Amino acid sequence: NAFFVAELLIRIVVFRRRFLLDGHGRVLKYTLFDTFLICITAADLYLSGSGLKLDMLRPLRFLRPLRTLRALRAFGALRVLVNAVFASFLAMFWSMMLLTIVMLMAALYLCISLSPAIADESLDLETRTWIFNMYGTTARSFSSVFELTFSGGWPQYARKLVDEVSNWYALFFFVYIMVVSFALFRTIT
Repeated sequence: NAFFVAELLIRIVVFRRRFLLDGHGRVLKYTLFDTFLICITAADLYLSGSGLKLDMLRPLRFLRPLRTLRALRAFGALRVLVNAVFASFLAMFWSMMLLTIVMLMAALYLCISLSPAIADESLDLETRTWIFNMYGTTARSFSSVFELTFSGGWPQYARKLVDEVSNWYALFFFVYIMVVSFALFRTIT
């Protein structure tokens, strides 16, 4: 921390008024942010030993790693890449929301449509237990749909339903895999 304080003091002495301003008179946000972090850290470190209660400054410690963002100024291509990633967060958020809604709809359909099969005593107990463990509640059904969507191992989630409950589940899984795994994923990516 002493090195950061020394660097800050040297920059203030050398640059004087230009320390916080660029060539056009605009405030340098990174420099202001850096100065703020150094002052908060120094106050916390040096004044905490004097008996002062500075607990309110401790949560600001998590900002320290953000000082590395200052290095992005030196790497133009990296800055462009980081800006592109940040700009895509909103699109990624809505893509994930759409995917979550589609998976939730599929999970609810499976949970509701399979509840009679869980109570059907003509199916053996092992099959009914498997159906309950995979699709018996909304949470279990959503977990299973999440796994079959992202793992690529969807046949293990569908085969028993098609073979032992109803052949119509083949149509459901066919449509779901075509729409979600192929069409929706290809559109998102």
